[in-house]
Amino acid sequence: MNTVKTYPKVNSGKGNVSFWISEMEDIYTKRNGEADEPHRHNYFTVLIVNKARGQHIIDFNTYEFTSQQIFFVAPGQVHQVVETEKPLGFVMTFSNQFLVENSIPISFIDSLNLFQNYGQSPPLLPGKEQFDIIEGFAKNIYKLFSSDTNMKSLSIGAFLKLLLIECNNICAINPIESDVDTTGDNLIRAFKKSVEENYKTEHSTTYYANGLYITPDHLNRTVKARIGKTAKEYIQARIITEAKRLLYFTALSNKEIGYELGFTEPANFSAFFKKNTQLSPLNFRKKEIKT
Repeated sequence: MNTVKTYPKVNSGKGNVSFWISEMEDIYTKRNGEADEPHRHNYFTVLIVNKARGQHIIDFNTYEFTSQQIFFVAPGQVHQVVETEKPLGFVMTFSNQFLVENSIPISFIDSLNLFQNYGQSPPLLPGKEQFDIIEGFAKNIYKLFSSDTNMKSLSIGAFLKLLLIECNNICAINPIESDVDTTGDNLIRAFKKSVEENYKTEHSTTYYANGLYITPDHLNRTVKARIGKTAKEYIQARIITEAKRLLYFTALSNKEIGYELGFTEPANFSAFFKKNTQLSPLNFRKKEIKT
């Protein structure tokens, strides 16, 4: 088994660009209709799907393509697009560098309820009027991207921000506020950063709450209000996501994966994995890896 393919640049064939947009049908044609292999990006990806058939697989969760969907893929998430016919829509990719260059604070992206790193990443399903507005922003971005107009990047950044705000306002959880850099958002950023640094050794909510100088209850309430799951659920989703990646993309044994993820006993890892996925690690590997 090979390790997961990682794309470090927004467009590897175009040098150090920080934003890219393509029509989905053009990508489909260039691939001759073949599915891309599972891969991850070091940047943000947004799919505005007008019409498509097939599947979008994000961290081993499968979502059916239909009409008028919007997908958000965060940096580091493993995903795969499998289309059964030529789609209609847009794919946008942008890096933190693009946000900085266009005066869009990282805190703005963090405040959105769109790029969910772990667990489920279902598509946004706007109504027709809402989708038309969002698709209109995407069409303006595509037109600008293909032009030589003055301040092109700033204009694209403005439309991108409007597009993301419109998408976020559709979400039931965490409607965006005018001042995105609030205390709660700062806490969420610090919590996510700490989880990313320590999830392989620290699994308890209390550990992360202590590091943030707050109570576990306060941490749980804030995380639940911002991203729709408790701190414990977020930590567990991070561990499960990494376990799935290691089971699929490496030849490590269950015991080795358990130790890698901070479980002192292989049986504890197997029980944790099965409780959260309804599959044993062995059965997950058999199910996902077709031989």
